[in-house]
Amino acid sequence: MSSVVRNQGSCVAVRAFSPSSSFNRCSHGSASSDGTACGRPAWIGKGLTCVCFKRKGVYEGIYINLTPKQEERLKRLRHRMKVYFDGSRLDHQEALRALWYATYPGKELHGLISDQWKEMGWQGRDPSTDFRGAGFISLENLLFFAKTFSTSFQHLLQKQGGKRSVWEYPFAVAGVNITFMIMQMLDLDATKPRTFIRSVFLQILSENEWAFDLLYCVAFVVMDKQWLERNATYMEFNDVLKSTRAQLERELLMDDVLRIEDMPSYTLLC
Repeated sequence: MSSVVRNQGSCVAVRAFSPSSSFNRCSHGSASSDGTACGRPAWIGKGLTCVCFKRKGVYEGIYINLTPKQEERLKRLRHRMKVYFDGSRLDHQEALRALWYATYPGKELHGLISDQWKEMGWQGRDPSTDFRGAGFISLENLLFFAKTFSTSFQHLLQKQGGKRSVWEYPFAVAGVNITFMIMQMLDLDATKPRTFIRSVFLQILSENEWAFDLLYCVAFVVMDKQWLERNATYMEFNDVLKSTRAQLERELLMDDVLRIEDMPSYTLLC
């Protein structure tokens, strides 16, 4: 099913969705006093998102009724995003050990607090202190990347390929920052969604429960590619992260991208 959003001005958004979602066209009349720009959405009600576009004082948008599957998967993902890393929990300890052995197969880990962790790009001996920004899901993302795309994971970990900077980004800490960036970009925990990206991602999530983790892997290889193209140094990491986000947003909004696997940058993974 294709959905076209347009108004009396020149702002047009076209997006393809599967029939599993319900869409309705809306019109908000004349311009409001809040100065909302084209692409800024308005909230309609619980479980119902209206993504609105404004040009020349006229608003139009798409209502998206979330399907039960979308609501359930969004609920699970939101829960994952709210779990803090807890070093006293056995399952969190095991996940950290699993990350080590997925990263360095056959290499013994001397402890959950050890100088060995610095090899992976953590800031200190205790990696748990670096999870504070993004929580346990950032560890899950790294582990998913290591197990699902081991070749790409090792390639980035070992900084292979291209002309590398003397001041390289720390691999593991970069991964935590990428998780946090994606969480901000998708805006999944907001009461009032602010971008069309969220609606697009929820449709993708309904097709694959691991869409967030797959998007993370794509984001990591895109970030490294842009890092090399810019010949960046550590001081430019935030700028590279911003350009990575912009690239992800552009690809997610492409008409023929209905899955993470359809994103052009997905082909960078191996």
